[in-house]
Amino acid sequence: MRIRVRVPATTANLGPGFDGMGLALCLYNEIEAEPASTLEVVIEGEGADVLPRDAANRVVRAAAALFERLGVPLPPMRLRCHNRIPLMSGLGSSAAAVAAGLALAQAWVGLSDPPETLLELAVALEGHPDNVAPALLGGLVLVARDDEGWIATRVPIPPMRAVIALPSVTVSTEMARRLLPSHVPLADVIYQIGHVALLVHAFREGDWGLLGRAMRDRLHEPYRARLIPGYERVVAAARAAGAAAVCISGSGPALAAFAPEGHEAIAAAMVTAFREAGVSARAWVVEVASEGVRVEVEP
Repeated sequence: MRIRVRVPATTANLGPGFDGMGLALCLYNEIEAEPASTLEVVIEGEGADVLPRDAANRVVRAAAALFERLGVPLPPMRLRCHNRIPLMSGLGSSAAAVAAGLALAQAWVGLSDPPETLLELAVALEGHPDNVAPALLGGLVLVARDDEGWIATRVPIPPMRAVIALPSVTVSTEMARRLLPSHVPLADVIYQIGHVALLVHAFREGDWGLLGRAMRDRLHEPYRARLIPGYERVVAAARAAGAAAVCISGSGPALAAFAPEGHEAIAAAMVTAFREAGVSARAWVVEVASEGVRVEVEP
């Protein structure tokens, strides 16, 4: 038996949708698993020099959590991880690992339940529903919790591309969270609610003008921006090159820019602006991924 899992990167928050909105991107980690005499983890690509190659690996830990829930011991397996999602980038690398591990374990025991059945455990393991939900489901996903548990729903949107610009600086989620205020003025709460509603409508309709106005935030971006060298310069460069909207991807340091066209020029402008601010950067032009985690089983 051989199991292949593909899971997308994600960009969460999207400006005002703090902790409640995420978008899957066509930048993938791919994992192959097959039975072996002992646990073996091979890692290629992003994080190959730092990620653990034993039971501490996040993919393995997620798989082990589902096996445990099913009353099955972690079977010895050989994992080959081809990682394209950069670590600590704001692009959901840890969420992708959790989603991949859960989907792998589900397929290993022969279950074919839909990915949304994994959401509760995925959030418990990862802690960031706005990343794991789009990693599991694909597309634009809204997520919230009530007394009955997590709610995640996809919002249909037209095909679109995003520019991701990642500077060579490190921003941990914990560091970015510590900057946030403990109390928010009522006026800012009202601002956020209205902008989230407009943002969903703008994405659904492909309304680029509205997207540019709706993707504005008062809750987290003004505080997290200080962790990103040249933030204002890069945002201005992206907009001058044709971006309709720009936001911090997750907790950063990556920035995501959205536009109807001219994506390569926007990417180049953002990389140049980062360089002018004294930091190197990489950029990707990626489609929005309409599909979340995907599993193929070869008998």
